[in-house]
Amino acid sequence: MTLEGVRGALLAGGLGERMGPLTADVCKPLVPYAASGRLVDFSVANAVRSGLPELVLLSQHRESDLVRHLVAHWDEHPGTRLHFGPHDALARSGPGAVLPERPAERGTADALLANAEYLFAPGATDLLIQHADHVYVFDYTPMVAAHRATGADCTIGVQRIERRYVHLFGMVEADAELRVRALIEKPERPTSDLVFTAFCVFRIDALRAVLADLAALGEDGWQHDISRDVLPAMIAGGRRVTAYPVPDYWADIGTVDRYRTEQLRLLDHPHPIASHALPRTLAGLPDGFPRYVDGSLLGAEMPAGARVERSVVHAGCRIEPGATVLRSVLLPGAVVTAGSTVRETIVTSTGIVTPNGAARATDAGPFRVGPLHTDSPPDPVRRAHDPTPPP
Repeated sequence: MTLEGVRGALLAGGLGERMGPLTADVCKPLVPYAASGRLVDFSVANAVRSGLPELVLLSQHRESDLVRHLVAHWDEHPGTRLHFGPHDALARSGPGAVLPERPAERGTADALLANAEYLFAPGATDLLIQHADHVYVFDYTPMVAAHRATGADCTIGVQRIERRYVHLFGMVEADAELRVRALIEKPERPTSDLVFTAFCVFRIDALRAVLADLAALGEDGWQHDISRDVLPAMIAGGRRVTAYPVPDYWADIGTVDRYRTEQLRLLDHPHPIASHALPRTLAGLPDGFPRYVDGSLLGAEMPAGARVERSVVHAGCRIEPGATVLRSVLLPGAVVTAGSTVRETIVTSTGIVTPNGAARATDAGPFRVGPLHTDSPPDPVRRAHDPTPPP
């Protein structure tokens, strides 16, 4: 089984406003993650791993930076071609290329309509939807095979989580034959523990027909969203939407809190993602890194005399002897000085980001966590002894 006839759509247009200071200087897909790469690299790695023939980037915010990263690290993988939509030729004209802004979009469905000529090009029968802020390792080939075998109009990834967290996701109700009967985005009172992983495969002719029906409602007649409009319309119209269980680790990185806690989940045993499966695209990674060491994930060797426990430490940060780092994420450029303690937080090159998204920083030069900046506030939502957060 190959993915012949499947085209990919990588949704990467969000502003990342809930990521607070982490997206002050970069678009959300380029936020560093897991001491190895950037958020977008996980979805692109899955496309390459699966042998997806072509992946079309659907982006808006700081697209030039994102395209430069993708061209530098992913554009020469045999078997998978990246396509940059209307900017495809300009994107490959050189590292200094600045892409013009694309027209404004109200939602993910608008991104499909705006790029229809690239997504629905001749020879494509199915469209795989991906998101640039999801972290997981997956081969889409069996999912596409199941999608085609059932004759489904759409096949969606689903995963069971604790009922109390379902309100954060798209809730799915499916019958014993995995036929999806309802999809409700962020329900107030969940009635199912099944959630939509937000990657899915559409039969292109069915998708185009539903998009045309929705567009006919006018600008204000729908929400312009795949989860809120396209899939519910398919289900309500009697089209066949099937669920495909995703048994392994999957995470949607939408907030500062989840950014930290989901990286710390990688430290569990067994590790949800093995070190060899992490995409290595960050500058400065030494050979053999990142790797799991004594309960932490490290992007470089730690200096003697520093105490690091259950943390994710990116290459390019500095922890001085006598410093302590506990249950935290340190990003490139962070400095933790001798005698300091960093606890349950994120440290960047410009400041401390607490789990609720607040930031503390200095205006004079690089931010340094020193003895006067000890013990950042604990996570107001989830302490270390609380149950494991949802996938």
